[in-house]
Amino acid sequence: MFDVAIIGYGPAGATLANLLGQAGLSVLVLEKDAVIYPLPRAIHFDGEVMRIFQTAGLRAPVEAVCRPGLKGMHFVNAEGEAMLIRGGTALRGPHGCANNYYFHQPELEQVLRQGVRRFDNVTVKLQHEVTHITPADEHVMLDITDLVQHRKSQVQARYVVGCDGARSLMRKTLGTTMQDLGLHQPWLVFDVLLKANAPTLPDHTVQHCDPERPMTYCNVTGNRRRWEIMLMPGDDPTRMVAPEMLWQLVSPWLRPDQAEIERAVIYTFHSLIAQGWRKGRLMLAGDAAHQTPPFLGQGMCAALRDVSNLAWKLEAVLKAGVSDALLDTYESERAPHVRAFIELAVRLGDIIQATDPAQARERDARFKSGQPEIFEFPSPRLGPGVLSGNNPLVGQPFAQPELDNGDLLDVRLGRRFAVIAREALLEGVSDETRGIWSASGVTLLPACDAGLREWFDQHGLGAVVLRPDRYIMGVATSPGELDAITASMPVADLQPH
Repeated sequence: MFDVAIIGYGPAGATLANLLGQAGLSVLVLEKDAVIYPLPRAIHFDGEVMRIFQTAGLRAPVEAVCRPGLKGMHFVNAEGEAMLIRGGTALRGPHGCANNYYFHQPELEQVLRQGVRRFDNVTVKLQHEVTHITPADEHVMLDITDLVQHRKSQVQARYVVGCDGARSLMRKTLGTTMQDLGLHQPWLVFDVLLKANAPTLPDHTVQHCDPERPMTYCNVTGNRRRWEIMLMPGDDPTRMVAPEMLWQLVSPWLRPDQAEIERAVIYTFHSLIAQGWRKGRLMLAGDAAHQTPPFLGQGMCAALRDVSNLAWKLEAVLKAGVSDALLDTYESERAPHVRAFIELAVRLGDIIQATDPAQARERDARFKSGQPEIFEFPSPRLGPGVLSGNNPLVGQPFAQPELDNGDLLDVRLGRRFAVIAREALLEGVSDETRGIWSASGVTLLPACDAGLREWFDQHGLGAVVLRPDRYIMGVATSPGELDAITASMPVADLQPH
């Protein structure tokens, strides 16, 4: 019997397999396709996701196949006039890396799958389709068909995570419904490979806010470029993906002899969130649990936040004997968080997709007057879960500064609960708290490094308790407050490892 079975081997499933493999759990990954999908799909992730890759031990190889998004996003009107520029990001943002990255998904997936090969405790079966899922009290039974040998078999796992996409079998098994947040708009996604004679195109993202035909242009990586083009009433989808129409649409920037068409496909952008991510030993993650319009570039980001949240909780339950009620906090924490991103993406889409000329003129005037409040990137707190107290910092990711010895913070902390505190406060905690920390393998770090001291001084705090996913569980100004946070940590039965 496996500890965890993962259905689906896209970015979410592969990242979860890496994290659980690191934890020493026995993992089975089941994927019906033979190879990685070879064409572009997702193209953006943020700094928090790079930090997740760092946790998985894959930061360097991921950095080798992506580029930091340093030039920002320009919003231009129908006349090509820049109305608003969301500035580029620093090379070292709050997560210890750039704030945004662009990538070619097949290359990223190859890195993630190569990472999984590090772990003898992770078994991957490609061309194996799950046809039925049967939960039981102590395990889940999966019916599997080998698509090469046409053989049927069964396998058992203690928990199963469905990273199986928008048409998720796991979601159907759970009987979970999807709440519709209101956006259903078809867009043409057009990817090209530039040739040597191509003109110099912008090295930043451009939102063409033209009411006659809203478009988005993206500099991806290398010679890859993407246009996302809104379909208008009366457009014939079949005609829209014909090469002659594609070149006509991008003719202001590119001629047919200057690039090779890699892909042209029409997607309907949806805004959906599942109502019920867990039922017993079954759980959903990624597109199986939520779908967001791409206007914030947060679809894959949300999926990887899901599996980062879930991985440490599965480890605590399966390796430490923590009650599996801990897994109920997965949806309660993640659902409000992802909803905030989806709702903002919908609002942003309404602005970008404005086709009424009067509405577009009002929008343009608001941009020029310096009122782009809609574009403030959200930083929502996690919903109720493994959190202590009402301080606004609780439920937010903790920054990852560079320590005085040159290490990034997470390298020092490892994949455990951690307490960072002023030394005087650490000395005042109870013997019971020290016992929990010792028995549970909690990492203790005095706030001596310059970057940490600056954070504690800025917020007027004496201690912060971090979860293994580096979200802030609680903050304290006194030993008693730190004792109370420690008492609520779901780690009492953990052993150091």
